[in-house]
Amino acid sequence: MPTAEKIDILNVLQPGKTYRANKAKFEAVKSAMLKVLPKKPPGFTVNELQSAVLKHLPQDLFPGGEKAGWWVKAVQLDLEARDKVKRLKTKPLTLHLV
Repeated sequence: MPTAEKIDILNVLQPGKTYRANKAKFEAVKSAMLKVLPKKPPGFTVNELQSAVLKHLPQDLFPGGEKAGWWVKAVQLDLEARDKVKRLKTKPLTLHLV
C-alpha cells in the first residue's frame, strides 16, 4: 500500500510548531469547511461546523464520517493560525471566516 502524501499543518494554540498530516484528508475537510463556514459573526459552534462539514466529505476518505471530528478540529486550528478563520470568545465558542 502506498504511503499517503503528507503536509505540514499549524495549530493556533502552539505557535511555531507544525504537525504532519494526510494531505488528501486535510484538503477535503478544508474545502468543506470553507464552503459551509459563515463569513460573518456569529458563525457556527464547533458542533454545528462538524455537522455541516460531514455532508460534504468524500465517503472514500471518511466512511460514515469516521474520524471527521478530529480532522475538523485540526483544520480549524490550522486555519485560525493562518488568519482565515476567527474564533469569537462566546460560550460555546463560535467560528466564522475572516
